[in-house]
Amino acid sequence: MLEAAIIFEFILGKQFQAAVVILLLLFSAIDGEIQEQRAKKAIGFLHQKLQASTRILRDGIWQSVVAKELVPGDIVHLKAGDIVAADLKILRGVISVDQAALTGESADVTLQNGEQIKSGSTVTHGEVIAEVSAIGSQSSYGQTVELSQNSEAPGRLQTLLFNIVRYLAYLDIILAIILVISALVKGNSWQELLPFLVILFIATIPISMPSSFTVANSLEAKKLAQQQILVTGLTGIQEAASLDVLLIDKTGTLTKNRSQIAKMISYDRQYTENNLLQFAAAAADESSHDTINRALLKEFSHRQLERLNRVDFKTFDPAVKYSTATIILNKQKQTVIMGSPTTLQTMGTAPANMDHDLHDLSAIGARILAIGLQNGPAEDFQLIGLMALTDQPKQDAKTAVQKLQRRGIKVMMLTGDTPETARVIAKSVGIGDHIADVNAAGQDPLAYDGFANVFPKDKYDIVKSLQDRGQVVGMTGDGINDAPALKQADVGIAVSTATDVAKRAAKVVLTHDRLLDMMQVIDSGHRVYRRMMTWTITKLARTAELAALLTFGFIFTGFFPVSLSLIVFIVVMNDLVTLVLGTDHAVPAQQPVHWDLPKLSKIAAIFTIGWLALGLGLLWFFVTQTTLSQGEISSAMFLYLIYSAMTTILMTRTEGAFWRSRPSRWVSFMVGLNVVLATLLVATGILTTMISWSWILLIIASVAIATLVLDGVKIQYYRRQK
Repeated sequence: MLEAAIIFEFILGKQFQAAVVILLLLFSAIDGEIQEQRAKKAIGFLHQKLQASTRILRDGIWQSVVAKELVPGDIVHLKAGDIVAADLKILRGVISVDQAALTGESADVTLQNGEQIKSGSTVTHGEVIAEVSAIGSQSSYGQTVELSQNSEAPGRLQTLLFNIVRYLAYLDIILAIILVISALVKGNSWQELLPFLVILFIATIPISMPSSFTVANSLEAKKLAQQQILVTGLTGIQEAASLDVLLIDKTGTLTKNRSQIAKMISYDRQYTENNLLQFAAAAADESSHDTINRALLKEFSHRQLERLNRVDFKTFDPAVKYSTATIILNKQKQTVIMGSPTTLQTMGTAPANMDHDLHDLSAIGARILAIGLQNGPAEDFQLIGLMALTDQPKQDAKTAVQKLQRRGIKVMMLTGDTPETARVIAKSVGIGDHIADVNAAGQDPLAYDGFANVFPKDKYDIVKSLQDRGQVVGMTGDGINDAPALKQADVGIAVSTATDVAKRAAKVVLTHDRLLDMMQVIDSGHRVYRRMMTWTITKLARTAELAALLTFGFIFTGFFPVSLSLIVFIVVMNDLVTLVLGTDHAVPAQQPVHWDLPKLSKIAAIFTIGWLALGLGLLWFFVTQTTLSQGEISSAMFLYLIYSAMTTILMTRTEGAFWRSRPSRWVSFMVGLNVVLATLLVATGILTTMISWSWILLIIASVAIATLVLDGVKIQYYRRQK
């Protein structure tokens, strides 16, 4: 519409007006692009890909190559600590892999001959020879990344902008029809109205809206960056104000993804907890970086226990599900066996109450290790104790959940773990224990506190399902498995420990290990919403007032109450103020807020009707009760439109009395500049016809009285809405 208006302006010989529109469009586009590029540059390091290497067999020789050079059919060698760079089929060997980054499942998975290893996994134990079966977008990792790239949240800002333009365009069309009919009835040529109609459409279309939103979001993005919160998608800030549901991944987001010993049970009175820990440390692998070995050795070091004399050691074997260590105990050789309770139960006589203990420990979401001693043949095996390890919630997890809930946001947990483990964590952080299997998510997701056994596609589907139910959805995660959901969510938030893929998919990245930083993002969203609501109400009210005043003024008087050049000047001056509304002071709301255009239109109607009534009254007075010329009337009405527009901005900033809320320095400056500049132009006759100060003071007094009345009506309207 604007491009068509520019062409019409040139055809009609209105180069000045056309140039103004072109400059406003260019400013909006360039400013938006600059702000987006600044955000991307701030986190440019997140977009760098690491060059991983892998060992492959080519031309009969084992060699190391960059992982991206792998092709299907390559034979590779994997061992503990390797990252799997492609989907593989095991040809020989047994390994345990950590798939948490891909599936969210914190427990290791044991794989053997003929089974598939998913790309993106990390080898924790064992060694295999495998064949590459899929690479790139065909691999498990690649399909997840591709899903995250293809996903996108619906654009509420675009919808809002379209609806505003549509409503105002309808108004313009109606008024244009009325004008043309009026001109034909009076015998005037409708072609004479064409310049006015073009200007009317230019005044209606919110040229400055994209820039206003960009400025508001960019300033909040800058504030967040100062708090070490990086914004990669500016729309993520404004959507945070409307957040209804926040989905939080468990492992690495709610929890530390660092297991620790929660409980130890000894079945032999001669062995204390410290003794159990000494045996466990002897059977632990110091070279392994998996969560179990790290937890055992950390607790052993913390208690400053004495190491047992270990003379032999065999690392954890996924095939038998335990590790062994030969130690010297009481001058005799004994073998410590540590591993799966189920496996160790079959190696000898288990304590009578062991099954009961296993059930109780499983109920707290623990991963359980059994420890036994063996001296000689298998018959001498003695199961001496159990150790329970749990992944602890982050220190601020419960506080963050409580604050989110107090702000009217429903917090739900998603995890690849079992429902039992999920319930323990969800309940401990205050989310609740109504956890369902992922199969229930498609029915009524809001009826639950979270879902277990969730895979990447499931998380994406849950986000989409909630959005289809009209919810504004946030997603917080850290793994590759979270990327599709992060991208699809209205507000995707990646935590500090997130993978590069997750960070690239998210719109907000927390660089500190603090879940409470999410509150900063939500507060920023509320400030943007408050400022842009001011813009929307003001735009609707001013545009409707201007269009109606000019239309009915022409019908009643036979001439346009304001000259076309001054109308363009009004558009530019108003847009200068709206551009700085993004800097205005704003207080975050305590509940989610949503763009309700019909409601905003009702508020705008209060100001439109009030100002239109006063404007038509002044116009009638100037035409019938004074000897002012058309030029002088145009100057007076121009001044009235500027004054009423500026006070409308001040009134729409807050639901209370406008004088109790101080605008920002930039908003105050631009409002003052508009008032002073318009007054000087009219008082001195620059670019318009000069009028006396007595008329200027009359207009000031009229606007001041109307402002107090309209502000009172506005306050009553908001009170009734509550």
